[in-house]
Amino acid sequence: FPDIDHLFAGITRDHGRGLSIAGGLGGLLDCACLWGKGAVMIKLSDFAGDWRLTRRISHSDGSVARFEGRAVFAPDPAGLRYHESGDLVLPGGQRMTGERSYLWREAGAQIAVAFADGRPFHVIDPADPRAHHSCAPDSYDVRYAFCDWPRWHCVWRVQGPRKDYVMESHY
Repeated sequence: FPDIDHLFAGITRDHGRGLSIAGGLGGLLDCACLWGKGAVMIKLSDFAGDWRLTRRISHSDGSVARFEGRAVFAPDPAGLRYHESGDLVLPGGQRMTGERSYLWREAGAQIAVAFADGRPFHVIDPADPRAHHSCAPDSYDVRYAFCDWPRWHCVWRVQGPRKDYVMESHY
């Protein structure tokens, strides 16, 4: 993933306090492990339950949107149904309610994430928690960090003709 690797090129050790991120993410990430190395090996059932969710969406033009709400991983016959809901504050201050749903399924030692209608989205390998999704003409790259379990986060880098942002979600 050359684009996402470039995005995360500013990861450095911070005098024994963990990792800090320089550059485009404004120091938002601080993690004692590097994206899966040394991380807790999670499995699908570990996500079940109700999570507080905060999100920052940083656009390439410098504008920032924020989302606060909750994410619920509820059992369903094939795994877990993920549903998030909350309040989105756009860069101009406009507020709106947002929600979305996904299906999370066991796939051997990995976790397959699908859209609510069952279409494949991406696969999470806890040993190397990064993935790519292409929805032409847009490209979505993600890295998950489970090193501070049960707190975890993911960072999406989204690029396309009309999209260019980094979205960081904390659970």
